[in-house]
Amino acid sequence: MPKTTERKVLIVDDDPSMLEMLADAFQKEDYKVETAQSAAVALERLSEDTYPVMFIDLWMPEMGGLELCKRIRSTMPEPKIFAITAYPSKYEFSECVRTGFDGYFTKPFNLKLLLTTARQSFKEKAARNR
Repeated sequence: MPKTTERKVLIVDDDPSMLEMLADAFQKEDYKVETAQSAAVALERLSEDTYPVMFIDLWMPEMGGLELCKRIRSTMPEPKIFAITAYPSKYEFSECVRTGFDGYFTKPFNLKLLLTTARQSFKEKAARNR
């Protein structure tokens, strides 16, 4: 059974430099970060642990972020999942929300906004658990 870890974030993106940049930023803010360079690796990580907050790139080979989010939501309704895309004209915000995403960021994005979003998500989770 997966273990629960507070302030744990999963970042999924097929771009290694994006993964590294985001992981470094979240680790500097004392988050425990796991990364996945594909949806398949993300699903493997999710079978081993839980992540209250996830940032998922929409445009990835083999399985994109929309399908990954659908699969996650089919068994895990509680995590906060945020879409990241460099292709806002291809992925409509409304489609992401219908799929199960809690929010949407376009590249290039404001890194401080991603960090603030994660912090707020953890605050909301803590308030619900009181």
